[in-house]
Amino acid sequence: MNTDQKYLHLLSTTYPTVADAASEIINLEAIMNLPKGTEHFLADLHGEHEAFQHVLKNASGNIKRKVSEIFGNTIRESEKKELCTLIYYPEQKLELIKAQENDLDDWYRITIHQLVRVCRDVSSKYTRSKVRKSLPEEFSYIIEELLHERSDDQDKAAYVAVIVDTIISTGRADDFIVAISNVIQRLAIDQLHILGDIYDRGPGAHIIMDTLRQYHSWDIQWGNHDILWMGAAVGNDACICNVLRLSLRYANLATLEEGYGINLVPLATFALDTYGDDPCTEFMPRLLKGSTMDEKTRQLTAKMHKAISIIQFKVEAEIFHRHPEWLMEDRCLLEHINPERHTCTIDGKEYELKDWNFPTLCSSNEKDVITNKCNMTKEEQELMKKLHHSFRVSEKLRKHIRTILSHGCMYNICNQNLLFHASVPLNEDGSLKQVCILGKEYSGRQLMEYIGQLIRAAFQNDTPADTKAYAKDYFLYLWCGKDSPLFDKSKMATFERYFLSDRDTFHEEKGCYFKLRNSAEVCDRILDAFGVKGETRHIINGHVPVHAASGENPIKAGGRLMVIDGGFSEAYHTETGIAGYTLIYHSRGFQLVQHEPFTSAQDAIQRCTDIKSTTQIVEMSTHRMLVADTDKGEELRMQINDLKDLLYAYRHGIIKEKRN
Repeated sequence: MNTDQKYLHLLSTTYPTVADAASEIINLEAIMNLPKGTEHFLADLHGEHEAFQHVLKNASGNIKRKVSEIFGNTIRESEKKELCTLIYYPEQKLELIKAQENDLDDWYRITIHQLVRVCRDVSSKYTRSKVRKSLPEEFSYIIEELLHERSDDQDKAAYVAVIVDTIISTGRADDFIVAISNVIQRLAIDQLHILGDIYDRGPGAHIIMDTLRQYHSWDIQWGNHDILWMGAAVGNDACICNVLRLSLRYANLATLEEGYGINLVPLATFALDTYGDDPCTEFMPRLLKGSTMDEKTRQLTAKMHKAISIIQFKVEAEIFHRHPEWLMEDRCLLEHINPERHTCTIDGKEYELKDWNFPTLCSSNEKDVITNKCNMTKEEQELMKKLHHSFRVSEKLRKHIRTILSHGCMYNICNQNLLFHASVPLNEDGSLKQVCILGKEYSGRQLMEYIGQLIRAAFQNDTPADTKAYAKDYFLYLWCGKDSPLFDKSKMATFERYFLSDRDTFHEEKGCYFKLRNSAEVCDRILDAFGVKGETRHIINGHVPVHAASGENPIKAGGRLMVIDGGFSEAYHTETGIAGYTLIYHSRGFQLVQHEPFTSAQDAIQRCTDIKSTTQIVEMSTHRMLVADTDKGEELRMQINDLKDLLYAYRHGIIKEKRN
């Protein structure tokens, strides 16, 4: 029996008769002619969980638009806002309404009918089977009946009315409203793409991860900040130090302490003992709008910030020396400090230090002299062991990183769109750059795929010890290495920004990808290298915030490239002038939604405020795209062809039907 026949025999176990196979062909052909599902693309969330969750709840303004289209002038604008807020935050909004509404049963009756109309609209592009799978078990039958029976049908009006009245009379109205609101949210977004950087800066990366773990369909293209946390979780001490430093810099300890149970007491104790008299002026935390911190806590945070920064530079130097092939030993800048002259020498030039208190670079005890400034003291070593242990035993961190691994990769190709977080390393002429890893050179797609394999190898128990050790170290290179697709700059000038006054030393030269990405020819070359075909193909990425306030356009290279990092993080709002983008790809084409800063979920619930969003049409299709036009359509065509082969085999006696 050849391979094809073996496969058909396996297929016959699922479709044992001609009728079964034919029915499935009919079903798949019908699905092919449904409108394509709506894809949402988000990038660089950076812990802004409230804004992220709200964008998911309102489908980037799509639910508000649908409510407006459905009800038009039949209800007031204030009522539309109330209905939208109820869909976004059903439990919380119900409590407010119940405290204010005089005739609650009448309100329930009107609202349930309105919610059913909205749900019917958002479910219209899906099969009944797919909609059924999205329904909560306890209300599945009731919602399905209401979706497919219209109250304006005179023969069914009484039937529908009785269902609604019974929901109210049995005291299930609140639960039903919550259930159908969640169904509307779920069906409004078919597929969610996260183009990297869930972590750092904002306070709720762990909350975003909890949300994604429950989300129906999503993928992530790893960003540099995600890689940093993945490296920390796998035990790379340099990554652990960087995670702590960034958290202290932005006074964001909630993710560490509350989210993942990381014990920072040893770091605080060490910082007070070592830097107790140091004002640590350059290490004062950056407080975001609305954040408060008393002076004592602020001073302690600054000392902890400096303490972990110095340890970071030491740990990084150890790894850089271990891998001279990375050509990063010039970043071991602690070795080039002259404590007596208060200077640091970089590339042969001596620069004045603005902070020269380095108590752990040399010992006052002549018997315990540190010969290499990059060596850690015994106290620093003990502290690092405790911090390492705290990251490694965090069960919740382990679960979240495993989720990122299972849903993620370095790049993704979906419906003629090439998705990645930051860059593809290029030469000055726009050709793909060869990057050496473990003695072999890779570029473009092969580079991304090999890096993905290396990342996964760090987490596998059966990985050879030497490969696993290299893979664990490589997380640091991905974070700050010159030819890393997640960084792609000449250097990361962290040391210079903290310790040097000369701002020229802060400059980080961007890689050729960022200089050439506005060229349609270069983008086409990259798309060709990744095997992305089609007339409407695109590159979509984030990483570098788009300065919308100064007129920068997120659409580049004549529409070939879309950069959707609009600055979700509050730290970027003054820089970008906005608060993030959502790119939406539905059956009519692409729309880019530009978001204004989100106030709070509480404000949205109480005052029915929404994120103010501006929609820009990027590219519209000449015809409404169907499932047949997507990657899913290609899969379905292959399944249909296989089923047709099975029908042929049944009808010609090659395979016998399995009738009961």
